[in-house]
Amino acid sequence: MTGRPGDRSDFRLSRRGGADDERGPGTGVAVKPAARVKKPSMYKVVMLNDDYTPMEFVVMVLERFFGKTHDEATHIMMHVHQKGVGICGVYTYEIAETKVSQVMDLARQHQHPLQCTLEKA
Repeated sequence: MTGRPGDRSDFRLSRRGGADDERGPGTGVAVKPAARVKKPSMYKVVMLNDDYTPMEFVVMVLERFFGKTHDEATHIMMHVHQKGVGICGVYTYEIAETKVSQVMDLARQHQHPLQCTLEKA
């Protein structure tokens, strides 16, 4: 079985037959097996605390890039401030990677040492 497109080996034979089937007993119909779709892995975007980035900047980042309300952003910012780390959101890899880049780029532009990473959920 090579699995190349057009290769008949990726089909299984569905048996149909019996007295009512005019093709006769043992006649088969080729049926392609259903493709199994796997859910993508999810990744947490994690923000790390530092002693220099203003709290207002962190709240603005959470609102802008993670779609948080002002209250949600303030709550997450306080969690990061008190615990040293906090989850901003959980996304597929590509989206999480983009959000980390956006946060890091904006922090650099404003000369803040804010750090944001991703880890598998």
